[in-house]
Amino acid sequence: MKTGSLAALLQTFFSDRLLTQRQASPHTVAGYRDCFRLLLRFAQDRLHKAPSNLAIEDLGAPFIGAFLGHLQVERGNSARTCNVRLAAIHSFFRFVALSDPAHALLCQRVLAIPSKCHGRGPVTYLDHDQLEALIVAPDPSTRIGRRDRALLLVAAQTGLRVSELRALRWEDVTLGDGAHVRCTGKGRKQRCTPLRKDCLAALRAWRRETGGAPETPLFPSARGGVLSRDAVEKLVAKHAKTAERRCPSLKRKNVTPHTLRHSAAMSLLQHGVDRSVIALWLGHESVETTQLYLHADVGMKERALARTDPFATKPGRFRPDDVLLAFLEGL
Repeated sequence: MKTGSLAALLQTFFSDRLLTQRQASPHTVAGYRDCFRLLLRFAQDRLHKAPSNLAIEDLGAPFIGAFLGHLQVERGNSARTCNVRLAAIHSFFRFVALSDPAHALLCQRVLAIPSKCHGRGPVTYLDHDQLEALIVAPDPSTRIGRRDRALLLVAAQTGLRVSELRALRWEDVTLGDGAHVRCTGKGRKQRCTPLRKDCLAALRAWRRETGGAPETPLFPSARGGVLSRDAVEKLVAKHAKTAERRCPSLKRKNVTPHTLRHSAAMSLLQHGVDRSVIALWLGHESVETTQLYLHADVGMKERALARTDPFATKPGRFRPDDVLLAFLEGL
């Protein structure tokens, strides 16, 4: 492997820059790894070169732009996902600019590629009746059903991210006085989230069934390992489909694990919990991130509107009194 080649730079970027210097989390490393897997496969198809034979010059700004277009058009990735991939590429080229100054100009051009603008849609969340229908959907007569019901209860009450939920082990759960779960979120921030009585009862029953060895996953797969992200997404979608029979309004909702996180936040907000507490509850970096839940709560806006007085004006239409104004009005 030639010093200064793409293969050498990429290997050094992961082993030295990410793992040793920055001590990046496994989630960050996995995200960067997936980005460069896609990029190298795209380069292999377009340039007809094996990944180990690629040169850094092959990955110029036009090529990176074509790769981002491929992600959005052919793979159907959203602008937000494309921006995540671009952030990983930018991080690598900042490293290359420092490690191999001969390619500084190429790096500068790649780093000048801007992120894509994207809109923010309304937050999807479930109300109390929809959540109840979802939580009772799993079959309690089966072990998998009992696991899924406990998982849905914990997710809907704590608002944990999928990665945080999957990583939970029995040693992270306290079921006595001051019952809570401990998790490590983004930025390696650790937080404790208290458990409600119904959630606590479900976890105590689940521990009696599984034995609750400290080092074992709280919600194991059928083989006893950690549930994959896809498995969690599939079980939520499966039980949401079942819950539609009990609560037809769920047919209009795209229910994902993140929907349960939003639902936990909206429940806290609607019960008068301060935004700063919600931010701590969810592990947000900033209180401003919690602002989106204010926009999602139509009921709160309606209550605010009810406190205002209507204007004493009669409806009418603008009638231009000039020929030129009339022409412009008719355009």
